[in-house]
Amino acid sequence: MADDKKIAVGADHAGFELKEKIKLLLSELGYDVVDFGTNSMDSVDYPLVAKALATSVAQKNPPRGILICGTGIGMSIAANKVKGIIAAHCVDAETAKLARLHNNSNVLTMGGRTANSDVAGEIVRTWLNTGFEGGRHQRRIQEIRDLER
Repeated sequence: MADDKKIAVGADHAGFELKEKIKLLLSELGYDVVDFGTNSMDSVDYPLVAKALATSVAQKNPPRGILICGTGIGMSIAANKVKGIIAAHCVDAETAKLARLHNNSNVLTMGGRTANSDVAGEIVRTWLNTGFEGGRHQRRIQEIRDLER
């Protein structure tokens, strides 16, 4: 399967149920899903899941990922600590579109307690189907990369 059809997913206990629904959606869309856990609703520390997924995505194996915790905020903070990651916490299709269009986000984060599965599905579809605009935004992405040094 082409790398552009591979995607990583991960969640903590609060995002587990939504992660499972998103996995089904991704499979329906033809994606090969790499699951970084968790695999139940038993308590787990989200930074550990975020680190594992983000490290893999930073190595482009696979090139993009989706993380879900209670709000999506903790996963975004943790994933963004990994060099090469631009994790965007998205709450609707418009933020998902702009996260890709302007920020070239390679990790999407959402809240399992704040996004219902219909909204989450719309967010995922939009994020997956939007490309990076480049141009003036490329300079800004480079400025972010410079912060990582």
